[in-house]
Amino acid sequence: MIFKAIIADDEKELRTYLKSILSEIWPELMICGEAKNGKEALELVESKRPQIAFLDIRMPGLSGMEVAKKIAGLCRIVFVTAFDQYAVEAFEKEAVDYLLKPVSKNRLIQTIQRLKNQLNSSIEPPARLAEVVEQVLSKLPGRGGSDFLHWIKTQSKDSIRLIPVEEADYFKAEDKYTLVITKEGESLIKKSIKELAQELDPGQFWQIHRGTIVNVSKIDKVSRSLTGRGILKLKERPELLTVSRNYLHLFKQM
Repeated sequence: MIFKAIIADDEKELRTYLKSILSEIWPELMICGEAKNGKEALELVESKRPQIAFLDIRMPGLSGMEVAKKIAGLCRIVFVTAFDQYAVEAFEKEAVDYLLKPVSKNRLIQTIQRLKNQLNSSIEPPARLAEVVEQVLSKLPGRGGSDFLHWIKTQSKDSIRLIPVEEADYFKAEDKYTLVITKEGESLIKKSIKELAQELDPGQFWQIHRGTIVNVSKIDKVSRSLTGRGILKLKERPELLTVSRNYLHLFKQM
């Protein structure tokens, strides 16, 4: 039997990447539609009747959670999330299918095997899955719809300086601290890259390396090095940043 799936994510790069590795790992799966927002995802489910929906949790208009509420029980749902370990632990505790950005092939293989087992059984898709995940997310710190970090607080001699996050060009790990690099200079904050990745808006800030988070609006161009890594050039900055292989899929269509 041929199964159908849709992919819903506002990042075209991730949709393309996910579709590519799905075709490699599960060639029998038919991707019958792609959506860039929740409204399109809902329309695709209603018109194409897929057995699987890969839903980004945060999308314009209807969120992945809102779409999941409406289609729960109609198809299997796999949430795609940029949330870090706290959400992952909560998802695993509730036995929820999820893919953590950047999506790895090994993790996708596990999800596919689980999906195949479910689809080949007579068990119906769980109707309350979306409500369970929403309850999980609501209990996590800093996970409200607009509850992302808006200001970076830095110590400057005897005063505290507040930097709007949109002014940051990128963040770079520095021992147990992090450098905030802006047009005006550099500031050191007592937050790790790991903490910042959980607090910054994943639509505006992308982690491109274990020790680097970049402001997407500041990106000029990306090229590939001889070793297979990405080389990222920012607007109005001389230095080049390294994009590790695990994050290269973010720039597939750039």
